[in-house]
Amino acid sequence: MPASTVTPHAGRAGSVTAPPLARRRRRLFLGFLAAVVVLVAVSVLSLMVGARTIAPAEVLHSLLHYSRSDADALVVVDSRLPRTLLGIVVGLGLGLAGTVMQGLSRNPLADPGILGVNFGASLAVVVAIAFLGVTAPSGYLWFAFAGAALASALVYAVSSLGREGATPVKLAIAGAAVSAALGSLITAVQLTSQVSLDAMRFWQVGSLAGRGFGILVQVLPTLALGAVLALALGRLLNGLALGDDVARGLGQRVGLTRVLCGVAIVLLCGSATAAVGPIAFLGLIVPHIARRVVGADYRWILAYSAIVAPALLLACDIVGRVVAPPGELQVGVVLAFVGAPVFIALVRRRRLVSL
Repeated sequence: MPASTVTPHAGRAGSVTAPPLARRRRRLFLGFLAAVVVLVAVSVLSLMVGARTIAPAEVLHSLLHYSRSDADALVVVDSRLPRTLLGIVVGLGLGLAGTVMQGLSRNPLADPGILGVNFGASLAVVVAIAFLGVTAPSGYLWFAFAGAALASALVYAVSSLGREGATPVKLAIAGAAVSAALGSLITAVQLTSQVSLDAMRFWQVGSLAGRGFGILVQVLPTLALGAVLALALGRLLNGLALGDDVARGLGQRVGLTRVLCGVAIVLLCGSATAAVGPIAFLGLIVPHIARRVVGADYRWILAYSAIVAPALLLACDIVGRVVAPPGELQVGVVLAFVGAPVFIALVRRRRLVSL
């Protein structure tokens, strides 16, 4: 067959199946900018909407000319601003943590519960309340962080036993076992302490309300460190996605990669859970949203998750403020209504990636 009849066909096939890299990067960058715009818009709405709706001009005036004699300024700056900023950093932390978890375990259903983070933090909080008399969120913040870190370390230590080390299957099994054990201890402590039961009800539901700048300042350093580490793990997670043997063949130190992923997860999930309580589904569904847009490259998945997660968290928080006036639903409850159908859809997918 003449070359002239083959070359155009090959060129057309190449243009369909392999778009230029520059065009793909431009599309992903524009999509990222659009996500940032959405996050900014939701953040502005978070400052405006609530039991008392405040106009955008008044919000801007309150931010630029704060006065304690101004009722709008007190609502915007003292209440909604720390709530919004905390939602941004906590959402970013949970979105990145969920992405790293799914990449580390190669499990599309992985969330902060897979490494026992939520149950470890909850156990530490209930112990601090029941036996140490700590009741304020700022008081048990570091107990929650320490509990999350210890639980994650325990899961990794258990899964590392044996010849193959901490494989995805062993991580999932060890996480489920440790979570069940910690959950039993939490129940046992709560049954013997009415004070801890009452205090835990308001923390365990997951909420951005009632948290001030003090808690934000406390968790910001560890969240920032965890975010930087997680964003730097994109290439390593791409290697793990190919399988341990292929990653080792490419020169990647799989054991070190898993340790770095574990540190990032502890920093992000521990800080976020300690600040606002355990929030389910956010770290589960956001990586899937990002993956549908960008494909399988974890560098882009991490970047998108860092923006989409806080936007979704703030949007659910806004919905919770207006659906049950004059009260409000906590963001953990609203997010459960949003995340549960997505979780069911993921489970029912025929091509769901297995461990």
